[in-house]
Amino acid sequence: INSELVQRGFSAPRLLRFDLARGLAVIENLGARVYGKMLLAGEDMTAPMLAAADVLAALHRQAWPATVPAGDGVSHRLSPYDEEALLIEADLLPSWFYPYSTGKAAPRSLNESFAAVWKRLIPQVVPEKPVWVLRDYHSPNLIWIPEREGVRRVGLIDTQDAVLGHAAYDLMSMTQDARVDIPAALAARTVAHYLALRAEERDFNKDNLLAAYAILGAQRATKILGIFARLSKRDGKHGYLRHMPRVSRALGENLAHPALAPLKAWYAEHLPQALAVKA
Repeated sequence: INSELVQRGFSAPRLLRFDLARGLAVIENLGARVYGKMLLAGEDMTAPMLAAADVLAALHRQAWPATVPAGDGVSHRLSPYDEEALLIEADLLPSWFYPYSTGKAAPRSLNESFAAVWKRLIPQVVPEKPVWVLRDYHSPNLIWIPEREGVRRVGLIDTQDAVLGHAAYDLMSMTQDARVDIPAALAARTVAHYLALRAEERDFNKDNLLAAYAILGAQRATKILGIFARLSKRDGKHGYLRHMPRVSRALGENLAHPALAPLKAWYAEHLPQALAVKA
């Protein structure tokens, strides 16, 4: 994944040497100006965030292969971010967050009714022409390299879970960060900047992108609430619970989009506490 990104002019870490048989690699160090650390330090993130939107717009204008060479005759195939994958992730909420918040296991009917709502929404976010979705395109994995030019000013790491999916996902992942607060005005400006960059493309539809942004934002928040509950319950990693209020707020904001009315109604009936998680 990194090698393909580098070949196309993006700043993923270059592979300097590698040995697949021994599982070893020497890769480029992109520096320590990590977006998450900069946000927590209170730095002005306007230029880095807009530059990261530039990266996504440039990435989404291109056609991306489903299979890439990985050296020594090995190929890596990217999985589709399709209905099956999105439903499996969404099910983390009734399977893990529900027992976390209620103290009892979810009845099977709850999982089924939740999946039924998502099956009505997911067709809107499985595009005919998918792009590479890096999936972890957020503050821990973006590195500011201002001495470089253009899209190369943003270092990209943790790309190994890239899939083929909708362009809205990484934009949403960056502006609805689960671990640090992105100022609302900056998030809105970043989204608007991305939309402006793509506005003249023949096949680009702003309203469709914003609907997908909300649907995928709700799906990701849903998934993360389940994951954080699982990390606490199963793995004893309770530190993730402090991020739940932020994710809960993001879920509520996404549910305000008209396209998500059926999901909003499901939450109101079955799990309203997911929209009101407190620190």
